[in-house]
Amino acid sequence: MADLSVNLAGCRLANPVLLASGTCNYGEELAELTDLSGLGGVITKTITPSPRAGNPAPRIVETPAGLLNAIGLQNPGIDAFIAHRWPFLQKLNTRIVVNIAADTVEEFARMAVRLDRLQGIAALEINISCPNLKQGGMAFGVDPASAAAVVRAVKQATELPVIVKLTPNVTDITQVATAVEAAGADAVSLINTLVGMAVDVNLRRPVLGNITGGLSGPAIKPVALAMVWKVHRAVRLPVLGIGGIRTGRDALEFIIAGATAVQVGTATFTDPNAGIAIVRELHQYCVDQGISRLSDLTGSLAT
Repeated sequence: MADLSVNLAGCRLANPVLLASGTCNYGEELAELTDLSGLGGVITKTITPSPRAGNPAPRIVETPAGLLNAIGLQNPGIDAFIAHRWPFLQKLNTRIVVNIAADTVEEFARMAVRLDRLQGIAALEINISCPNLKQGGMAFGVDPASAAAVVRAVKQATELPVIVKLTPNVTDITQVATAVEAAGADAVSLINTLVGMAVDVNLRRPVLGNITGGLSGPAIKPVALAMVWKVHRAVRLPVLGIGGIRTGRDALEFIIAGATAVQVGTATFTDPNAGIAIVRELHQYCVDQGISRLSDLTGSLAT
């Protein structure tokens, strides 16, 4: 039997496959369709200090090789999450990572303090693609200094491992990765969605109510793979690879390029069992190749 377990910032995962934030909501919907205990972990949909209604509809549109979404971080807020969502998540037999976002550094820290008190959270994933209201609305993740400020504040507020989710919409993603490493981040996940849009040629209007949205799915996989490779070489932190992963082969590409673990998102919309299938394919690959520990493949790319 091949050992698929990985060590992610001091947190042991039974296997390196997690469900990505935003695509599995808070677990309850997918729990009826797949075996969440067979995954390495579940990353919750982003929660914010207060409830958010999200962007105007339409909020999702398919593309030839992926999905554009402009949900706008719709969520019930941290109070409702703790009261109504956490009791279910806490009972799941898998690692739970809670994704958080806020408009200010101080709000990030206050959320971390509250979540630090809950029993059973494996780690926090920090969504720094949200706007920094004190810096004119520019996303935290676009500026290395702003990204680092969030990480420092969260690290001071919690003893949980802190994973920073990086945006690809920057000139050099390694600069942000290096900054958050210096600020104390325990791991990084990448990439978040790329900015895209779709146009209705009959109405001559944007298809999405928000005009632009985030592109995910197979279309972004080559971009994500290159960024994972670059960040793995730039920092010593564990890297979680995200972007168009649908099969075990896709996951292996990310792992060989430098990812310790991977996140599966858009694929679950067409196949709720995509994550479980990937775990099985990873195991079969190790058996076929005579590999005793999958973690030995991380960063094994020959260049």
